[in-house]
Amino acid sequence: MKTPGTNNSNADLLQVAGPQMTQRIQELFLNIWRTDRQRLGNIYNALIKSSLLYGSKTWRLTENNKRWVKATEMDALRRSSRISRKERIKNVTIRQRIGLEETILKENEQNQLTWYGHVQRMAEGRLPKIALKWMPKQKRARGRPKKNWIEGTRKAMNERNLSEGQWEDRKQWSLGVRQCRKAF
Repeated sequence: MKTPGTNNSNADLLQVAGPQMTQRIQELFLNIWRTDRQRLGNIYNALIKSSLLYGSKTWRLTENNKRWVKATEMDALRRSSRISRKERIKNVTIRQRIGLEETILKENEQNQLTWYGHVQRMAEGRLPKIALKWMPKQKRARGRPKKNWIEGTRKAMNERNLSEGQWEDRKQWSLGVRQCRKAF
């Protein structure tokens, strides 16, 4: 048997160290994917949440888009915790196992309200504020008008008991954005 570091061929090294290396690599991957709350939470924050929330401050979320985001989030959570839909475990249970309290849609609303307050505090001549207040001059199509971004933001403000002008105090606005009124 040849010692490592000499002129061994790859086949000889695999014969000697192959089973041990394979076992160590499998143990490493099992340790990485162990259903540890903190580890899954870190994976969720780093990969899933950041990808799904990219650019979400300016999205107009329709009901179809909300369903798509929820389904994508739960699919990623199930895959990262290695739970199949065939096991028939509820989404709420999976969220509790990972240690998540809120859905990604709540975080999206918080991001939108934070951005809305930021833009409202800007000077009147700034481009984001002008774009926020801009209304098209053409008529809307027939039928029920589609909800726009500002209507969704006002609904989220109403759910949190936030009013117009409250954005001037950043700390109060930030606290109000993070809270959501409990419905009884």
